Amino acid sequence: MDLEKIHIYHTNDVHSHLESWPRTRSYLQERRAFHEQHDEACFVLDIGDFIDRSNIFTEATLGKSSVTLLNEAKYDAVTIGNNEGITLAKEALNQLYDQADFDIIVNNLKESNGEMPAWAQPYHVYTLASGVKLAVVAATAPFPDYYNNLGWRIDDPFTCLHESIAEARKKADIIVCMSHLGLTADERLAEQEGDVTLIFGSHTHHVLEQGKYINQSLLTGGGKYGRYIGHSIIHFDDGVQHVETELIETASLPPERGEHREVAAQQRYGEELLDVEVFETTRFYNKEWYHYSKLSHFFAEALLDFSDADCAFFNAGIFLTDMNKGAVTALDIHRMLPHPINACVVELTEAQLREMLAIIDDAHDWPRRELRGLGFRGNVVGKMLTYHITQKDGNLVVDGKPLVPGDTVKVVTLDMFTFGWFFPELKVLPKTYLLPQFLRDILTIYGYKYFA
Repeated sequence: MDLEKIHIYHTNDVHSHLESWPRTRSYLQERRAFHEQHDEACFVLDIGDFIDRSNIFTEATLGKSSVTLLNEAKYDAVTIGNNEGITLAKEALNQLYDQADFDIIVNNLKESNGEMPAWAQPYHVYTLASGVKLAVVAATAPFPDYYNNLGWRIDDPFTCLHESIAEARKKADIIVCMSHLGLTADERLAEQEGDVTLIFGSHTHHVLEQGKYINQSLLTGGGKYGRYIGHSIIHFDDGVQHVETELIETASLPPERGEHREVAAQQRYGEELLDVEVFETTRFYNKEWYHYSKLSHFFAEALLDFSDADCAFFNAGIFLTDMNKGAVTALDIHRMLPHPINACVVELTEAQLREMLAIIDDAHDWPRRELRGLGFRGNVVGKMLTYHITQKDGNLVVDGKPLVPGDTVKVVTLDMFTFGWFFPELKVLPKTYLLPQFLRDILTIYGYKYFA
């Protein structure tokens, strides 16, 4: 057969940053039309975390608005990232792709009984006009404490990918992988599997402008927030002859007519849907990033009430706005707490609690430290706030009870503090994530009850 070019365009980790979406959509539509005109195979993929519920447009539709955008751009297949997988309740994820015109591929997310979700498939084989068969396999980052709590089963991605690749090898001429696993995992996959031509990377937001070869596999990485579109070409002639990849910066694409109006209209649509009163306050609750505040006191009450914990700690930087007196809407709460963050309960001994408080006392640079990631969508960490925890004459007092060595207490905090960056010991201790409610849901539930 003649040398064939297979063009694959991809996006990853858009996180609902839709400012460049009109340009991205037009570019992908134009490139597909060009390749079809020249009888060249063309595929468009998304490698997960397209949605992010910190975006009002996304939040208002629980991600379904994003499926509409992907349909308009004529995507062929997507995989899910953790923002699709663990920031949506199971029912919401089961309904997310109801109107999808593309394939959803992920092989390590299962129902609790081990079956595949009805909306997903472990891999898909596409047959080109020439008869060449291209298999797409995919896996997402495993967060078992979250997925299991939400009613899913998340399996080891390497085991699942090995099985899918073995099956696809029997049916396809070329195998590519959509990996929402991160760069280190992609490198491991390339070392373990000898049949994967291209690994489309994401999750760790890495940028590989010309890709990175590990053995026979070319790894890609398109950063985050829609800054890049990946374009890879597989040259095939009775076998893969050559693979190349590049990144197209969306800022360099021609402006789309009305692009700013389109993005503004999305924002307005989300605002209109969320402009629903959830409770009515009797006073003004101020926020402070470097001090305790009326708002932090109210939120601490909500957190302790929801979790039934003995004490709480969290950072003041989570509050992006005050809470005004009078009617409070879902939109107000979202603007105040846009983070896709859950609460978490950890049981600590008296000694472990002392150690945690010592870390807080020593962390003088935390309040003004800028933070990106871990679900945090604010500006600075802010002051670390503790509630129902005091120290008197060298003794710890929790919820009015003096602790003695050997005592244990239930502490409620934010899940981002259990990932190891701030408090390493919290990463390994048993914990219970309070799902699927975000912090804003916890405050809303308490506010509705408190002001009833």
